[in-house]
Amino acid sequence: MNVPPATRGQEQAIHRRPIVFVHGTRTSSAIWRRQVDALERSGHRTIAIDLPGHGSRSSERFSLPGAIAAIDGAVESCSEPPLLVGLSLGGYASLAYTREHEAKLAGVVLAGCSTEIKGKPVSAYRRVAHVVARTLRPEGGTWHVVTDMLRSLAGYSPLEDLRSTAVPVWLVNGSRDPLRLDERRYLEARPGAQLTVVPRAGHDVNAHAPVAFNRVLLNALHELKPRDSLAVA
Repeated sequence: MNVPPATRGQEQAIHRRPIVFVHGTRTSSAIWRRQVDALERSGHRTIAIDLPGHGSRSSERFSLPGAIAAIDGAVESCSEPPLLVGLSLGGYASLAYTREHEAKLAGVVLAGCSTEIKGKPVSAYRRVAHVVARTLRPEGGTWHVVTDMLRSLAGYSPLEDLRSTAVPVWLVNGSRDPLRLDERRYLEARPGAQLTVVPRAGHDVNAHAPVAFNRVLLNALHELKPRDSLAVA
């Protein structure tokens, strides 16, 4: 589905809602620079966090409960329910957070995470990451984060969380992203979710097509109602 660009009138009508950004594996909050710059120019408060094991928190070990706690700290600092935006690992963590704390959110944008985390490819990835981390230690960099991530997400089903989520959901994937295998299953699990596939973009869709990605965010913000009329089903 192609999302039309927000018009000048729409941008003026957008409620100046805060946005919380959650990055993917082996990256950091810095990946959101293009989004932070654009949205802050539009008057929105943005918070881009570092998950445990990443960026300013690279000395820590990643865990899903730790990621959920990091997201909650950012959400709690907002003056009203924010739009939560997650890419890849950040998308899975954001969805898990939404399942537990949806009353604190206005909506969630899930990018690069439209695939169930299971099967032989994931097992192979886990084995390779474990070998690399052991072989290169202590110079192995952030590869241990991959094994931590896979261990933490083992058995996690994003489809189950989507089925029980009531807040508005937007799915954004690059057309060349290998992690969009279950897009249709995601849409079936969450009726009303909106899917945008960005042509010629890969997994890091926010970096490969920042203008298109920012347009999705602006349209999502336009669709969300002001705080005094928000209601979670």
